[in-house]
Amino acid sequence: MKRALLLLALIAIGVAFDKGVWAIPREWNPFEPLYIQDPITPVTRWKLKRLQSDRQGCLAALETLPKDELDYQALTDYVPAPNCPLTNVIRLNASGVEFNRSFVATCPLVLAWLMFEYHDLQPAARNVLGSPVSRVEHYGSFACRNIYGREKGRRSAHAFAAALDVAAFTLEDGRRISVLEDWPKEGGKGEFLQEVHQGACRRFATVLGPDYNAAHANHFHLAMGGYRLCR
Repeated sequence: MKRALLLLALIAIGVAFDKGVWAIPREWNPFEPLYIQDPITPVTRWKLKRLQSDRQGCLAALETLPKDELDYQALTDYVPAPNCPLTNVIRLNASGVEFNRSFVATCPLVLAWLMFEYHDLQPAARNVLGSPVSRVEHYGSFACRNIYGREKGRRSAHAFAAALDVAAFTLEDGRRISVLEDWPKEGGKGEFLQEVHQGACRRFATVLGPDYNAAHANHFHLAMGGYRLCR
């Protein structure tokens, strides 16, 4: 992996000659910090993965957004429910969009959300529907439970605040797009949701929607960690 990144950086040098000085563009340099609004490159995913266990690096990446596009508080580790300790979490109040309510999530999940919002969600809204997203409705991020609420089985990503269930989007012009009502309809709203789903698959490890099973008929499940799954 390191050799591949070095090769990519060397290739980037070849296209970054400016005024007689060789320079690697920040988004191609594996040794430079991640900036949310930088163009996406093959190096970006490696930078994101490196931040999974780097609390301070993750928080620094959040701070690369303009101050008026992010409202959050970093939280100390705590145990909101027995057997469900939360570490490296923040409370996200608002970003480039409003939320129906704030939520607590791991810093890597919030970082992935912000990358998704900037590079996928808003471009899809503008390109398909001609208006940016102003509000996002979600069903929450933290729930101390096993998958599907079963008594036995593995823990859900929600038990670690590492997943967010997104139900609907409201555009700046007032239109509302609902996963339950508009998937997989033809036309603008359905096309928008399809693009949102595919964009989410580029930013999160696990993305589950209505095509996965009935339990996800009304939302997109966006999660970090585990094996990659896009359904």
